[in-house]
Amino acid sequence: MDGDIQNIKKWIVLYPIYINSKKTIAEGRRINVSKACENPTCAEIHDCCTHLKIPCAIETDKAYPRDFMQRGRVRVLLKKEDGSLYNPAISSRKQLMLHVAELVPRHPGRTKKQEPASSSAAGPSKPGKGGKKKR
Repeated sequence: MDGDIQNIKKWIVLYPIYINSKKTIAEGRRINVSKACENPTCAEIHDCCTHLKIPCAIETDKAYPRDFMQRGRVRVLLKKEDGSLYNPAISSRKQLMLHVAELVPRHPGRTKKQEPASSSAAGPSKPGKGGKKKR
């Protein structure tokens, strides 16, 4: 177990802000807005990495320095010890971010969360008197 922890320190770090479409590049986004997803979580990123058959680990006590209120990051290992890739389609950090950002909106927990939020967004408008008061 102690050997795994030493290895994890050398794994690639993936913060949710890197693929968040709500953030600007100055705030930490690293991919194009059109390819990014809205407000990803560490758990969703972890599930997407396991779906892609890439070893990963969540670190909940860590935070991105520019946005320290959002806790958590995911450590990912792209290459085996012999140098071969775990997933041949993903050879770099950028490709990993693009693949994960593509998968997060299709995450099973996300599709259930989004439906009630979109139906309650249309609030009832109150008909009432408007305009200026008479003096």
